[in-house]
Amino acid sequence: MFAPSDLDVLVPTKDRTGALAVTLAGLAAQTVSGFRVVVSDQSHEPVADDPLVAAQLRILDHRDRPAAVHRHLPPRGMAEQRAFLLGRAGRRLALYLDDDVWLEPEAIEVLLSAISELRCGFVGYALHGLSYRDDVRPAELAPYEEWTDGVRPERVRRESPAWQRHTLHNASNPLHLARKHLGSPGPREWRPYKVAWIGGCVLYDRERLAECGGFDFWRSVPPRHAGEDVVAQLRVMERYGGAGLLPSRAYHLELPTTVTDRRAECYDYVFETVWAR
Repeated sequence: MFAPSDLDVLVPTKDRTGALAVTLAGLAAQTVSGFRVVVSDQSHEPVADDPLVAAQLRILDHRDRPAAVHRHLPPRGMAEQRAFLLGRAGRRLALYLDDDVWLEPEAIEVLLSAISELRCGFVGYALHGLSYRDDVRPAELAPYEEWTDGVRPERVRRESPAWQRHTLHNASNPLHLARKHLGSPGPREWRPYKVAWIGGCVLYDRERLAECGGFDFWRSVPPRHAGEDVVAQLRVMERYGGAGLLPSRAYHLELPTTVTDRRAECYDYVFETVWAR
């Protein structure tokens, strides 16, 4: 059974002090303590100088969730940012948490329970976009399929039927999936389901992520790129499997994306090598 002391929470951030403060407040309010928080800051002004962020850092430390902020400049893209964070992690588990995500208090406790039981490469929460909570999309929910007999490795690519699972995480689909398949779940209830990938809140077995190359492909992609988390997860899933968890206990703050140029998809440079050349 993995414990909070086995966990590093890795948070990349850039010019989002208000959102980062909300994210850190969610971590400070978790039902478990003993994990570490590592922030990679690529903001124009140091986030640690912001009063709200500084207050949350003090609260985290006070509540036995020690936090460290690393200034990491110049920016070389999200893949390099995530690789930098992975290099600062030293515990068995690594939770990549975006800087615009609020977690329910039981979120990390449940993630630890799930990866302890499933023993796969990663588990995660798709993000709720609650401004869409009344927007029910039955066709996008159709690819849902639970893992019922343990999580197994899968090879997922664009041409495979499993790729269509990406619609499960649009808008507020995670909320509607939970309502449809779980009804009123208990505070620590969870079910694993099959994914194409998960954005924003993913807990990895750090050693397995590193074994699969982590984010070291950053050197082979343009600095302005997107989809770095997709590549890392497809690699881990192919060797060790991965799962989403219902109900999701992660909420997107729905700020505008900081990745505005998405013309270079990491998938094309890593998996479509002939095209990339």
